[in-house]
Amino acid sequence: MGLTSPVQWIDALWLLFGAYWLVSALKRKKTKQRETILQRFGYTLPLALAFYFLYQTSPIYGWLRDGGPLDEWLGVVLAAGGIAVAFWARWHLGTNWSGVVTLKQGHELIRTGPYRTIRHPIYTGILLALLGTAITFGEVRALLAVAFAWSSFYIKARREELFLSQEFGPSFAEHKRSTGMFLPRFS
Repeated sequence: MGLTSPVQWIDALWLLFGAYWLVSALKRKKTKQRETILQRFGYTLPLALAFYFLYQTSPIYGWLRDGGPLDEWLGVVLAAGGIAVAFWARWHLGTNWSGVVTLKQGHELIRTGPYRTIRHPIYTGILLALLGTAITFGEVRALLAVAFAWSSFYIKARREELFLSQEFGPSFAEHKRSTGMFLPRFS
C-alpha cells in the first residue's frame, strides 16, 4: 500500500509541507513588532475560504475539465515544485520567519536564494502548489481556492512590505524596485 494515485501524492505533499512548517517554526527570533488580531483576520478569512473550497466535497461546483491521468500528474509535479520553492524560501528566511506579520529582534532583509528575484517566494510556492492541487482535483472549486489564497497572500504581503519599509527604508525600497512581489523580476 503506497502512493499510487495523484490525489494520494497531493495529500502526502501537503502533509510533508505541514510537518516541515511545524518543525521549522520552532526556531524563530523574538518578536519586536506584530500586527493586530483584527489585521490578521483580514487575510486569514480568505485563506480559510480557500481551504474550504479546496477540501469540501460538494459537487455543486462542477468539473473543471475532462482531463485524464496526464493532467492529474502534471498537477502533482506543479504542487511538488511549489512546495519545494516554499521550502527553499523558508530555509533562506531562517529565524526571521513568522506565521503572522511581525518584525523580529535583529530582523534581517533577506536577499539570497529566491529572495533575489521575488519578495514573497513562500507565497509563490504555496500558490503554485495550490494550482497544482487544483489541476489534480480538476474542479472549479479548487480554482476558487487558488483565487482566495492569492487574495489572502496579497493582503498579507502588502502589510509585510509596510513593516519592512519602516524597518529598512531605502534598502527595502531598492529591493522592491529590483524584485517582483510573487513572480521573479530579472532586471
